[in-house]
Amino acid sequence: MQSYIAVFFMLLGFFFVIVAAVGVLRLPDFYTRMHASGKSETLGVMLSLLGFAIYNGLNLTSFKLVLISLFILLGNPIGSHAISRAAFYAGVKPWKKGDM
Repeated sequence: MQSYIAVFFMLLGFFFVIVAAVGVLRLPDFYTRMHASGKSETLGVMLSLLGFAIYNGLNLTSFKLVLISLFILLGNPIGSHAISRAAFYAGVKPWKKGDM
């Protein structure tokens, strides 16, 4: 049962990473691409690492995976926000309907 739960979390994480990649490729401007990569990638990587930790069982390696997941939870949104804010101050204009 533990393996099935771990595989479920890994596949769900893989799905969100793929959604982030598609969002980066398909969305029209810098800010929407940052939003897609920042949100979906964070959730996807965290779910994948959680799946790896469940699969590995209760030991030091699982603790390290959970700790890495927490660092990603804190670091990735902060980094995305900082990059978006720097782009805004650099003069990158948001996309508006009708632009192309």
